[in-house]
Amino acid sequence: MSRYIPNTEEQRRSMLETIGARSVEELFRDIPPELRFAGDLRIPRALSEPELLAHLRDLAGRNATAESHVCFLGAGVYDHFVPLVIDHLVSRQEFTTSYTPYQPEISQGTLQAIFEYQTMVCELTGMDISNASMYDGASALAEAAMIACAAAKREEVLVARSVHPHAREVLATYAAARGISVREVPFGPDGRVNLQELEALLSPRTGAVVVQNPNFFGVLETLEALGDRTHDAKALFVVSTDLLPLALLEPPGAFGADVVVGDGQPLGQPMSFGGPAFGFFATTKALMRKMPGRVVGQTVDRRGSKGYVLTLQAREQHIRREKATSNICSNQNLCILRATIHLSLLGPRGLRDVAASCFQKAAYARDRLVTSGAFTPLFDAPFFREFALKTPEPVEHLNARLLKDGILGGYDLGRSYHELAGGWLVAVTEKRSREEIETLAEKAGVRVA
Repeated sequence: MSRYIPNTEEQRRSMLETIGARSVEELFRDIPPELRFAGDLRIPRALSEPELLAHLRDLAGRNATAESHVCFLGAGVYDHFVPLVIDHLVSRQEFTTSYTPYQPEISQGTLQAIFEYQTMVCELTGMDISNASMYDGASALAEAAMIACAAAKREEVLVARSVHPHAREVLATYAAARGISVREVPFGPDGRVNLQELEALLSPRTGAVVVQNPNFFGVLETLEALGDRTHDAKALFVVSTDLLPLALLEPPGAFGADVVVGDGQPLGQPMSFGGPAFGFFATTKALMRKMPGRVVGQTVDRRGSKGYVLTLQAREQHIRREKATSNICSNQNLCILRATIHLSLLGPRGLRDVAASCFQKAAYARDRLVTSGAFTPLFDAPFFREFALKTPEPVEHLNARLLKDGILGGYDLGRSYHELAGGWLVAVTEKRSREEIETLAEKAGVRVA
């Protein structure tokens, strides 16, 4: 069998001579014999290309995906419809081969696309300025909390426990490296941030209050009350959200948000086993120069024609070295291009229609599951696209039953919240039909003795 080593024997000898070793065995003599592998690897015979493709298709066919199953699983990544034209456009060579548009004279198309993206993010969030995207929603949230503490010159973040568990973990990692403490604000019986608990935790050390709306349970928070209490304590108000529900909801900017962040996966991004996607970041003029990432601005060239450039580069954090509030200096350009195309295709009315469809179908699905008699709502509060139920059987068993019927069931809340053991988080997007919802209610509603 051939060796999977890209060096010839002559190259191996040359390298050994250069470092003064007589053989590879001599090179590795410091590794104890008991730690070395002895014998031959049990690698199957080589396959031809047709055989290999058939083998890979067989392996892929064992996966339960949103293409092969009906998906009611959300918890941060959602099975929304992605128009085929998005894949067609972003696969063009001029998009897939381009990098950071430092040279505006040869990057006008890329810069314009980013400018249009930033404009739409600002329109949806109600904020003054948006950057050219972040790695994901979790890192955007952590970055927002860090710049809020820097701006307030304080060293504590209060984060709602109803914020996505993964985002809270990323925030804790960022904060630990900065010497910033993170405290969680409990949620009440309705799934919303407990206002009394928030008031008790707020202090002169609090630099930022971080909430999510809709929160991890799909519940809509009372942003006005949360923002008022945060600003009364002279802290900054950070809201994590989703661009899709903002087609129906009042934007966070209307409730005094200082920074609005979130994950862009619901717009034009396939589920792809959790990524890649992108994070968006929008803020006020007051925080503009502390914002991470890049900003594209519109200008005119020497002939008076419209043009686009990376602007305010003096505020780019990666060149500020030890004075930086962030070290992120890249963007998810292909992913934000997907979102930009998606938003352009839908337009304001289309985006509202998709959001309304998610809202209405989720409400219908919850009613059907509750009236089946097998489930009770965990929270009694308005929700969007996602809702939490109490199950009469372990969620693991319930999802296993549904999987046999070709259904990907909801998220097991007990995995992230010990106090919500037996909680089932169900997501319903515009893709789900009445027939699929009825089947879910029928199959999930089977009582277990």
